[in-house]
Amino acid sequence: MVLIVASLLSQEGLVAQEVDLDVQEFTLDNGMHFLLLPRPGAPTVSFVVHVPVGSVNESLGNTGIAHFLEHLLFKGTATIGTRNLEAEKPLFQRMDAVHDTLILARGRLPEPDAEEVARLESRIQALEDRARLLVVGGEFDDILSRAGARSLNATTSYEATEYFVELPSNRAQLWFVLEADRMRNPVFREFYAERDVIAEERRSRIDTSPGGRLWEAHMGAAFRVHPYGVAPIGHMSDILSLSRQQVEEYYQRYYGPNNTIVTMVGDFDPDSARVWARDYFGPMEPGDPPPPVLAREPEQEGERRVEVRHDAEPQLLVGWKVPSTYHPDAPTLSMLTNLLVAGRDSRLYRRLIREDRIATSVTASVNPGGRYPGLFTIQVVPRAPHSPEEVEAAIYQELERLLTEEPPTEDELERVRRRLEAASVRRLTSNLNLAFQLARSHATWGDWATTFQSQQRIGEVEGEDVLRVLKTYFTEEQRTVGILRRGTSPSTTQEGS
Repeated sequence: MVLIVASLLSQEGLVAQEVDLDVQEFTLDNGMHFLLLPRPGAPTVSFVVHVPVGSVNESLGNTGIAHFLEHLLFKGTATIGTRNLEAEKPLFQRMDAVHDTLILARGRLPEPDAEEVARLESRIQALEDRARLLVVGGEFDDILSRAGARSLNATTSYEATEYFVELPSNRAQLWFVLEADRMRNPVFREFYAERDVIAEERRSRIDTSPGGRLWEAHMGAAFRVHPYGVAPIGHMSDILSLSRQQVEEYYQRYYGPNNTIVTMVGDFDPDSARVWARDYFGPMEPGDPPPPVLAREPEQEGERRVEVRHDAEPQLLVGWKVPSTYHPDAPTLSMLTNLLVAGRDSRLYRRLIREDRIATSVTASVNPGGRYPGLFTIQVVPRAPHSPEEVEAAIYQELERLLTEEPPTEDELERVRRRLEAASVRRLTSNLNLAFQLARSHATWGDWATTFQSQQRIGEVEGEDVLRVLKTYFTEEQRTVGILRRGTSPSTTQEGS
């Protein structure tokens, strides 16, 4: 049992209180790690499966493969989602063979034969339609839904893939049955139909989205070498080229129990959970460790600028290279984020929105992940008729004022500390959110409790620490600027070294 010092809101203000988190840990012989947190209350259990394999583990040619797997793992198993698996398999082989021919046809020089490409695509579609007659669509989801499941979903980020659900307590064993079957016997049916879904998702979220296009261009300009420069959904050309065999081999190699963290939070019997974990997951064989991320972003030695044109209101992204979450300066960067944009009295909110009225919104964050050096990014939507450049200049003026004229006051720091104390209460109220925190903390730090200590470290930051990180990281040489302008001409990029 670990005692976490939280703060409870009352009419008198914030009152410190110790909160007991009786997290129980164990690891199966195959390396699968479990974090169990029984909590009295509503008779429900929240499950999170965290696999530390994300888009940073991919390379050109297989970008988007983790996100593709996220979709396919809802397609069922050898016994769920099918009327006749033995009849499905030959159709898989036939459409995969056509796909191999299609890839060659698309790559033919000097240019592909459009009629041949269309014919092969139509052939795959016809075979997929035949296979779909043997599919029980959405059966995995339906079984859980009939059992009272809520929040059933999954997400893929730069650094992990997570599957999650909430179930009634008396259906907890069902989760072990289904998840073990999904891990051991997945069948990637409806492969090409699902690829079309993913391609459309990319079009809607990035290709035709003003904010998505700006984000992708900005990250691509900032990270020339490191995989942070590629969105988790992947490049469209890779999405359309990935083969079923390629995806299956990636899954079998890297999604083993040794790369899996499971958290359970809610009203359940931990002794039963231990027995079920050993019975259902224990027989599985471990796989390989996640693909190592060997790429290191070269030192940036000049400002980089990228411009995107779209029929939309202007936007501005300004980012500076900063170290990873493991660096001692990470808490100070979090404090700076709060000083700049958290609340109506924060520096940039007050300057850009309340006083100068040149922006309608402003946010700041360190992204896109935490394990590797990233970007401290400020995102602003200018208020018409003010230009992105006008807002950009005001940001630099405000940072310079913070550094040289009006350093952080103790009152400002204390407001942030109180805001963090209030957040520490909210983070304990949701079992599902708590399950995410435990899993991510263990994946990042090898310790579930570290996440609860981070706010204490932020609270210990002093004004001189903020000034030091401003001097160290917020330089023109380490800056990348992205601007979205209204228009339809091609995007342009002006980069430093």
